[in-house]
Amino acid sequence: MILPIYTYGQPVLRKVAEEIDESYPQLSELIQNMWDTLAKSDGIGLAAPQVGLAIRLVVIDLDILGEDMPQYKDFRQVYINPFIEEYDDTETDVSEEGCLSLPGVHEKIRRPTRIRLSWQDEQFQEHDEWIDGYLARVLQHEVDHLEGEVFTDHLKGLRRQMVKSQLNDLLKGRFSCSYKVKLRK
Repeated sequence: MILPIYTYGQPVLRKVAEEIDESYPQLSELIQNMWDTLAKSDGIGLAAPQVGLAIRLVVIDLDILGEDMPQYKDFRQVYINPFIEEYDDTETDVSEEGCLSLPGVHEKIRRPTRIRLSWQDEQFQEHDEWIDGYLARVLQHEVDHLEGEVFTDHLKGLRRQMVKSQLNDLLKGRFSCSYKVKLRK
């Protein structure tokens, strides 16, 4: 089932998400719905708060990048209870980011190129590893959602002021996108 994407201004996007365990109701169905929603919206990552649930669950599909970045061919991963344990700040890069919850907003964001992430997979097996490259950027963006943040929170000074009118337009529902959304009331 395709779920609506909650857009900027929805309170759930500002909540710190809670951990879940194997007893979370209909988890497999929720994960499948998130995959379907991600595919329908042409995104590469989706966090549960973006579909209205303040839980620590993320799905990432980087297969679309596989032609240019072969390491991501067939890459699809579920992250349950992900936490960034460490940022390796020795190297950062600036890249443009967008977000399904902020349709039409794109900004260049500086992030570390390497992070240490702990998470559980769909079988609730524990993982803790260093992740680098584009996947590290995507995970930082998605984990931000679990911490009640959006990528524009990383903007400073003039850039932050410049994006303010776009964010106000989102709050007023003045935007268009090709997927189902849930607007702030």
